[in-house]
Amino acid sequence: MKARGWHVQLYTTLPMISAIKELVLASPVPAVFDHFGGLEASLGLEQPGFSDLIALVKSGKAYVKVSGAYRSSKLAPDYQDMVPYARALIAANPDRIVWGTDWPHPDSSRVEGRKPTDIAPLYRIDDGRLLNQLPVWAPDAEVRKKILVDNPARLYGF
Repeated sequence: MKARGWHVQLYTTLPMISAIKELVLASPVPAVFDHFGGLEASLGLEQPGFSDLIALVKSGKAYVKVSGAYRSSKLAPDYQDMVPYARALIAANPDRIVWGTDWPHPDSSRVEGRKPTDIAPLYRIDDGRLLNQLPVWAPDAEVRKKILVDNPARLYGF
């Protein structure tokens, strides 16, 4: 993977991030954690595992996609409870944050009565409104440029 310039992308939870923290630090390739690292906004900044995610971002060994806020928060449509998390991650290392939409917003949640083979309806999310949260999370224009342009270009090689 290293020779190809690849990274490992993970859609996981904070407890799992804590469990693999040392592996990520030792990895020769960066890890990219989707959807705010799977945190739960209602549990607060001190929730188990968030400090490990922050440490990985600070180390430069991990990126975090500030995407899919609706997966961590129930406060639609602006997900205001995500502000402190986004700001903490950005402050930890603005060179390791990327933004994403998660379009078309698949619903992979477990729902009673839904079989794994059932096709779930997509979440109805306003991507423009979510993008409008980025200046709230990152008020500095240069930091937003890193998140939207520079960091993805470095990570994905374009």
